[in-house]
Amino acid sequence: MEPSPSERNQTPEDVVAAALGLPPRGLTRLLGGCVAEVFRVDLENGPPLVAKVARDGGLAVEGYMLDFLAGNTRLPVPQTRHVSESLLLMDYVDHDSGASTATEEDAAERLAALHAITAPAYGFERDTVIGALPQPNAWAGSWCDFYRDRRLLVMGRIARDSGRLPAETHRRLEAFCNRLERFIEQPPQPGLVHGDVWAGNVLFRGNRVAAFIDPALYFADPEVEIAYIELLSTFGPAFHRHYEALRPPRPGYHEARRDIYNLFPLLVHTQICGPPYAQMVQDILIRYA
Repeated sequence: MEPSPSERNQTPEDVVAAALGLPPRGLTRLLGGCVAEVFRVDLENGPPLVAKVARDGGLAVEGYMLDFLAGNTRLPVPQTRHVSESLLLMDYVDHDSGASTATEEDAAERLAALHAITAPAYGFERDTVIGALPQPNAWAGSWCDFYRDRRLLVMGRIARDSGRLPAETHRRLEAFCNRLERFIEQPPQPGLVHGDVWAGNVLFRGNRVAAFIDPALYFADPEVEIAYIELLSTFGPAFHRHYEALRPPRPGYHEARRDIYNLFPLLVHTQICGPPYAQMVQDILIRYA
């Protein structure tokens, strides 16, 4: 359900006060804002919260994903306190800046455990989002079919229709998708992935991961998560050494699948940021033409 016009006209303070039943002591803007305005909420009594406020809605699915992780996995996530389309309230997570060898190894263990959670097929029990962009998740028994039809072709059309992805690159993408089964195999089993593990979505405290935030959940070949982490340099060598000791990569990952799995996040970034990422998409498609 989308927010009503009156809800869209409320200030963030009004939205938060209505959900809490009392006015907050103060709101402090935090980094973020791609999908919603983000604030630290200080209360007269009780620990601080984080509020995400989206005048056009779309936050309920994020709250759903956080609740799913909290209820079905051991991945640390903030506890939600209020979930609606226009407002997501959750616990504020104290955290440090930067990562160490110990925190990267902890992240590797936590993600390896997440990836070990399996399902009968690829997809998820509902559609999700990555940022503000849709992730259709209808179940598929074939990983190649899912990755082609629910990820590459969907995001390619979105980026083409917005004018961010050149028509010629989109034609190359469609031709590549017709040959995708030559390059990716059926994994041993689906694994649950966070879906958006970049540096801003991992909070550290001491020698541990304090929380993973902003998930984009689905059951996938877990290698897509590792390829994304490598693409964005989310973690350093300590993470990769420890993760590969727990879940060694299958043959062919470094040679080809890493590039192919990064087509999807590059298409996402093409839609958000434009030409530099469209060129990276083009380069991969030419490499595997």
